[in-house]
Amino acid sequence: MSRSYLRVGLYTVLAGAAAQFMLAPAVAQVSDEVVDSISTPDQVETSIGTLEFFDGIPTRETAALLYDNLDLLRGVETFLSGIPATSLEGIRLGHVSLDAENSNQAVIFDELMDSKPLFLTGNTDTVYLSVILDLEKDGPTVIEVPPNTGPGTVNDAYFRFVIDTGSAGPDRGKGGKYLILPPDYEGAIPDGYFTAKSTSYVNWLILRGFLVDGKPDFSSNLFRSGLKVYSLAKAENPPKMEFVNGSRKSFNTIHANNYEFFEELHTVIDREPIEMLDPELRGLFASIGIQKGKPFAPDKRMKKILTDAVAVGNGTARALLWHERNEAEFLAEGSHWKKGFVGDSWEYLRDEGMGGRHLDARTHFYYFATVNTPAMAMKLIGAGSQYAWGYLDSEGNALDGGKAYTLNLPKDPPAEAFMSVVVYDPQTRSELQTSQPFPSKNNVRDKETLVYNDDGSFDLYFGPTAPAGKEGNWIQTVPGKGWFSLLRLYSPTEAWYEREWLPGEFELVK
Repeated sequence: MSRSYLRVGLYTVLAGAAAQFMLAPAVAQVSDEVVDSISTPDQVETSIGTLEFFDGIPTRETAALLYDNLDLLRGVETFLSGIPATSLEGIRLGHVSLDAENSNQAVIFDELMDSKPLFLTGNTDTVYLSVILDLEKDGPTVIEVPPNTGPGTVNDAYFRFVIDTGSAGPDRGKGGKYLILPPDYEGAIPDGYFTAKSTSYVNWLILRGFLVDGKPDFSSNLFRSGLKVYSLAKAENPPKMEFVNGSRKSFNTIHANNYEFFEELHTVIDREPIEMLDPELRGLFASIGIQKGKPFAPDKRMKKILTDAVAVGNGTARALLWHERNEAEFLAEGSHWKKGFVGDSWEYLRDEGMGGRHLDARTHFYYFATVNTPAMAMKLIGAGSQYAWGYLDSEGNALDGGKAYTLNLPKDPPAEAFMSVVVYDPQTRSELQTSQPFPSKNNVRDKETLVYNDDGSFDLYFGPTAPAGKEGNWIQTVPGKGWFSLLRLYSPTEAWYEREWLPGEFELVK
């Protein structure tokens, strides 16, 4: 039999089988349970309303409802994931408001950071110096850090760690020259620098100087006489440093919590190189219209949705702060002090990366704090800093500015440099504004006025008025307002990491 005959016969058989299949009624080949699990009923009740379908096809009204919900979800996620970028942008805008836009223009807190500026959980205990770098304009930029400075850090425009300076950096407090390279730099790297390459053009340099004899003068003079920031291209003739004193000045460095948030985020995305963020984050932001090289111009429908999204996102961030779901994030069993870094990772990784990015931990941190460095999260005996967040009393209730509380801090605090407690406003997450310019107590700065107990511990008092005879241990609060606090330990000792020393609880005075 020839091959051509076989081929014709085979085609005839196949064609006949196909005809029989087409004429036969459809027969389910899987169980009813499987069919039900993959099918969509004609009507589904959900949290966003009733969804209606024709044989799995959404009606026009249902499709419109679902698109609105999708845009809302992505708007909320954009808020929660965009906070690192808008927070650093808020700091840049704060510098602009003080006419400190260039890298040779530094904002310095000569008399410490008081409660006038709005600055996320700033401290009253070190001399801050702050500079915004613009690597797109200046190219590779040199930072000359003088010796004897405290921990300093450079962060990129998404608030990611670039390099440490000072006592926690590679110069180990001896001073040195740092070179920060732009993300697109491909030239030769000169010797003699501690070098790091950023992922963004805008970067934030934040330095801290320690108090000497309880005063800021030493570090203020140290920065003013020894710090230099300039373009590498101008190394032979760098511009003179200019210093703007930020103490006692009112200005804002905090991102918006309304629709303006998205405009702030668009500014960052449009300015920075595309590679600053991975495609996943870029895709999230682009899904609501925030994309590099394109205007952010949502229509009336979308603007209404995004206004709602930022309200939900803002509320969600505050829920993460004040209503912790994971008991492991507190310092110890029975303690209401929460760790400074939820998840114990400055990279915000869950289970050392096995769980990927800890998204809630990242939102939690950047909504109420600034500066990202391993020195604030890793175990560094006698270096860096550690933190605990106190926002509940011993019964687990939020702290009320109209009530009186006490806090016992045991003797021998585990901090070689200092320990402090600073009180903050829950609305602004900045220092609480009262008649006290510094709403805080520091065991070194305030050692002459603090009254100690016989066992070496001391009690702090919080409330609208000072208890008689306890004025030196009192931090004022405001009736009708809440408050929270940060416990800071600079140059922490082993006792902190082993939890051999723990702060007391905020006890309501009844």
